[in-house]
Amino acid sequence: MAIHENLLGGPPPTLLPDEAGPREALAAGTAPVDVAAQYPTSSLAWALLADDAFEAGRVVESYAYARTGYHRGLDALRRSGWKGHGPVPWEHEPNRGFLRALHALARAAGAIGEKAEYERCSQFLRDSSPLAADTLG
Repeated sequence: MAIHENLLGGPPPTLLPDEAGPREALAAGTAPVDVAAQYPTSSLAWALLADDAFEAGRVVESYAYARTGYHRGLDALRRSGWKGHGPVPWEHEPNRGFLRALHALARAAGAIGEKAEYERCSQFLRDSSPLAADTLG
């Protein structure tokens, strides 16, 4: 089944455009902090910063990076026609920055005891892309 096929009659999947600049910079080994500074709208750069901070035990910093990536992703989704709900497929690679930031926000919220935000973000991730929720854990 194609990722754009919708058998339930809901909104079509939102497919974010490719962001070649940050994608290529990260692939070339540029540090996420430098990519975020050069491309501040890149959810992927912010998600990577959130992951790095979380792994280093800097949970509040991870939360802040993840929240930035999440909001940058929401902006991008809205520009792409998203109306506040509907699929954001993990299979479409440009969507992964937003989905990773959403996962990182849920993870950090859980770690600092923000139970309601953890649950909301976790459900939002699963509703947006069950595969992302399963892949990211």
